[in-house]
Amino acid sequence: MSDTDDSNKEELKKFIEETNKKLLSFSSILEKFGLDLITKMGQTNLKLNMLTDKIDELSKATIDVKALIPQLNNVIENQKILEAELDLIRSLIQKSSISVQPKEMKNEVVERDIAATNKKELIINQLISLKDEVDNIDDPKKVIKTLENIKEDIFVFTGGHRILYDISQIVNNLNENETIPEDLKEIIKEKTVFWKNKF
Repeated sequence: MSDTDDSNKEELKKFIEETNKKLLSFSSILEKFGLDLITKMGQTNLKLNMLTDKIDELSKATIDVKALIPQLNNVIENQKILEAELDLIRSLIQKSSISVQPKEMKNEVVERDIAATNKKELIINQLISLKDEVDNIDDPKKVIKTLENIKEDIFVFTGGHRILYDISQIVNNLNENETIPEDLKEIIKEKTVFWKNKF
């Protein structure tokens, strides 16, 4: 019986030792896992802080850009005004150079320039054609090209005219659209009639 007790004690001792070893091994694994978890959390926290800083910087940059928008709009508006003024100055320069003529020229008979008459008819025909076709055109670039040609022809023919500024305004409106809105088509049709009568 004592041998059996000794044997049981021995087995119990071995079991306790093995259990202790396993517990030590398990606690070591838990400790390593905890350290790894803490390290990962620290890295994640660092990355979150960096991202937060970048978001703050981006937010400040966005505010700065939004603050610049009114100034950019002013620059664009001023550029349009300057273009209109330049057109007017060109027109005035051309008119003044045409109107300065020697007095003796007044007595001479001026022959009718057939080419000039043809040029005027060509411009009028371009305006009529644009009026008739604008309803079927959706691409602003086509109308812009036509208007630029008309504008150039009028400038060459007259040396400058008030309707050149008007045409420039329509071109600017067309540049702001990907397709031509119906209301703008109506304005173009009305303007072509007006330009034809004023030209």
